[in-house]
Amino acid sequence: MTRIVLLSQDSDLSELRRVMQLKAPDISVHLPGEADAHLADVAVCWNPPQGSLGALKNLRLVHSLAAGVDHLRTDNSCPDVPVCRVVDPDLRRGMAEYVLWGVLHHHRHFDQMLANQAQGRWREPVQRPASSWTIGVMGLGDLGAHVAELLASLSFNVRGWARSSKTIANLSTWAGPEQFGDFLNGVDCLICLMPLTDETHGILNASTFSQLNSGAVVINCGRGGHVVMDDLLQALASDTLSAALLDVFEHEPLAADDPLWQTPGLTITPHIASSATHECIAEQVIANVSRLNNNLALHNQVNTRAGY
Repeated sequence: MTRIVLLSQDSDLSELRRVMQLKAPDISVHLPGEADAHLADVAVCWNPPQGSLGALKNLRLVHSLAAGVDHLRTDNSCPDVPVCRVVDPDLRRGMAEYVLWGVLHHHRHFDQMLANQAQGRWREPVQRPASSWTIGVMGLGDLGAHVAELLASLSFNVRGWARSSKTIANLSTWAGPEQFGDFLNGVDCLICLMPLTDETHGILNASTFSQLNSGAVVINCGRGGHVVMDDLLQALASDTLSAALLDVFEHEPLAADDPLWQTPGLTITPHIASSATHECIAEQVIANVSRLNNNLALHNQVNTRAGY
């Protein structure tokens, strides 16, 4: 019998276990500390505790319960086994909805109107055509490409950048660090949808902000580690950036007394841009367990060196 253990140091995965057991009663699904949990040969993870993966002597597969795998870095004891991630078609839709809200919120000046409402001020902002606003999308994987295509279909002037060359119909693209500056030049709204790797850690920094159009907006739905927070706060205070929308942070949840909550120009959402359902996670993990047991190629296996 295949045994699965669900590992997280900050999330309750008991509902995921219930769904997995309903869909695959022949698989034994455990939470940490339960009998036989240490015998698991598959670990399904979100921010696993340090040492938890290395303690599983029968481990054959690590499965992220999200699209990203950077969170697995919380445990550097992971042995050399295949790593897979979840790819949910609905994840693209949810992310596109979130980013579109963020873009419209700032492009149509809804942030200013909310501030005016609080002061009882009736002011009509000047409307700008979508084509006058240049949007740069960092990361052109499944999520980034979908978001870029949606925004372009709404007549925004959209460009994309990735670490390797990408070809997307009707979209100008740049690639690699040598083209990053050219990509940033002229951008009014910068959207980060990149995986977090050693190369992309801290990529949203003072140098990046200084190359955007004055008063640009930054939207980060990637990972908190992409942002150098002191640089972002300085850019907001100096009007290098007019606003920022952050859905992800290095330490979550954000503490109630964190000064970021009160930062002018900063909008915070609690890591809700998009997420896979328990049903989708369970189905993809179960399918990969079957493929593992039958020596078949795994779905959505990650290149652990590249980090995605």
